[in-house]
Amino acid sequence: MANGGPVEHGFPHLETVRAAVTALYRRVSYDSVRAFAVSVAPADVAFGDGEDLHLGAQRVAGELVRHYRLPEARMIVGFREMTHAADVELAAGPEYFVELNDRFRTHRRDIGAALAHEVAHVYLHRLGLSFPGTRDNEILTDTVAAYLGAGWLLLDAFREDAVSSQKLGYLTPEEFGYVVAKRALLFGEDPSVWFTSPQAWTAYGEGLARARADERRPPLAAAGWAARRRYARERGRARERGARVPGAGDGYDFSRAGAGPLRVSFPCPTCGQRIRVPVRGRVRARCGLCGSVLECDT
Repeated sequence: MANGGPVEHGFPHLETVRAAVTALYRRVSYDSVRAFAVSVAPADVAFGDGEDLHLGAQRVAGELVRHYRLPEARMIVGFREMTHAADVELAAGPEYFVELNDRFRTHRRDIGAALAHEVAHVYLHRLGLSFPGTRDNEILTDTVAAYLGAGWLLLDAFREDAVSSQKLGYLTPEEFGYVVAKRALLFGEDPSVWFTSPQAWTAYGEGLARARADERRPPLAAAGWAARRRYARERGRARERGARVPGAGDGYDFSRAGAGPLRVSFPCPTCGQRIRVPVRGRVRARCGLCGSVLECDT
């Protein structure tokens, strides 16, 4: 949790974020992801005027448990002085002890955001899904929370002005915006109407632009003119060399097995799984992991 200190911006963890989305699809399947089509509603995690701190925190935790479909999990929420925003004890269950930073006693509007991350830890623990190393595992947790409809709370907790700042989670605001936007494009949502932070709205806009760019990378038919020119140039080199040739930073590469046809491999814009198709002009490709049907011009 950044509190008054500098907030990192941009997309420094983007490859890990994309790997996290792919790992989620591989672990739970496309149908399971589709079961999270409705995001956490703002009213469900808001504190009412005069609501008891501990009872309210338990109520919000219960809403998030239901959102993540963890009916046999019970969150016991407490508060203490600590450096991080929150911590959860990942035991066998069914009870999980969550500790929140004491500052949330007076910043109740962000309790839902902190719990969205911690309950996502429990969800991943139950799935047996993790990344090696604390940093990458926390990025996985933030990404899954955002992709499954609770992480917009973490993005909305980002606030920054000339004298102070607050950010929850390990992703940058723009990376949170990216994942929330990927989800929005998948389910046809407009989460920007829920933001109370102007800085969150701006970060979401930048993330949305990057998410839309994923859908316009060659060999996808929606790629722009300049990208198509680069693609044609790299394709010509691959045909001349008859060997593997990486693309010009757009994630695709060409390869040929012996005397077989030239093929192009590229990441699915929805789940990140690599798709491999023959280079033969207009083709329709179906992602074997998330089921997306993609119009390509190879």
